[in-house]
Amino acid sequence: MLPRYHTVKQTGEHEIIIQKSRFIAHIKRAETENEAQKFIQAMKKQHWDATHNCSAYLIGEHDQIQKANDDGEPSGTAGVPILEVLKKRKLKDTVVVITRYFGGIKLGAGGLIRAYGKATSEGLDAVGIVERKLTQIINVKIDYTWLGKIEKELRASEYTIREIHYLDTVEVETYVDKSHAPAFMEWMVELTNGQCTMEKGETVYLESDFMR
Repeated sequence: MLPRYHTVKQTGEHEIIIQKSRFIAHIKRAETENEAQKFIQAMKKQHWDATHNCSAYLIGEHDQIQKANDDGEPSGTAGVPILEVLKKRKLKDTVVVITRYFGGIKLGAGGLIRAYGKATSEGLDAVGIVERKLTQIINVKIDYTWLGKIEKELRASEYTIREIHYLDTVEVETYVDKSHAPAFMEWMVELTNGQCTMEKGETVYLESDFMR
């Protein structure tokens, strides 16, 4: 599992007009090629009357799966520019379909490359990008008398509280960068004068908005 990577925040779409042609970017996170293909087919079905539904996707920890499709546009003028934007943004597990409704003005090869690239880039900006960071869930069990101090310290730190369970004792689940786990556990012992117990939980990705 990668320690961190970037992908799209959500499924969405964004439309721009270039020389009277409508370019609609449909964007989705896809972790398998089957998922990406299903999304492409769904967009083609939804926009069956469009002039073109061009697409590209980039999937896998090491971008093992890469596909681009021009869907009738001149070779290399649509699918590849979409894919190149995904690569330039260093995105993973992302599928993009650009639907074009021809407006009557031909753009030429260079114009098409720029148009599909722009539609993809602006679409990505519209749906948002997140950074996914690999973290270890650490469950800190403390007496209620320590809760105020621990919660205040955690909220002022680099760590993120996942959930607080109010049981016989308080259990605070926290997202901790895997490489920081030993230091985090030492810190908790120090803050509570050793009056805490800890358990390592599952390894999960924590998402946060990514600003370029």
